[in-house]
Amino acid sequence: MRVSREKAQENRGRIVAAAAALFRERGFDGVGVDAIMEKAGLTHGGFYKHFKSKEALAVEALEGALAETFEVQKAFTTLSDYVSGYLSRENRDEIAGGCAITAMSADAARRQDLRRPMGDNVRAQIDSIAALISTRDKAEARAEAIAALATMVGALALSRAVDDPALSDEILATSRAKLGA
Repeated sequence: MRVSREKAQENRGRIVAAAAALFRERGFDGVGVDAIMEKAGLTHGGFYKHFKSKEALAVEALEGALAETFEVQKAFTTLSDYVSGYLSRENRDEIAGGCAITAMSADAARRQDLRRPMGDNVRAQIDSIAALISTRDKAEARAEAIAALATMVGALALSRAVDDPALSDEILATSRAKLGA
């Protein structure tokens, strides 16, 4: 049975969204095509009608996840609000739907094909954060933006990685305070 072009596009979107969530949650190597297709509500056999390989899907899923992350960030009008939202318990606990940079940077570091989309997004994030910093010196604002992004990503990653809820909360709170939120 043939599916319409619209339905095929919808199915592809479901696959990309499922992959983005699973890759954030489990990492690229922790997810198989079967799990992606199951989460998308589709059969395993249909995968190769949409993608040449899992690797090709990974690039598209990362690009989509990074775009979602960037859209959330753009909604903040002050650095303090952005830091508070980013370094929140809710963002820490929402790995599958949370920050793609934090969740997928380790995979990007190991895979050349993921570095370009990650690099493009990090540059855009830095520029966006720098625009929230009130200083006349653009180089200083950029340096502060890089430090803020690196601190937030590192703090979120550490808060997710530790086994002690009190320490996890302390990492978030201390990092928020150091960034002036």
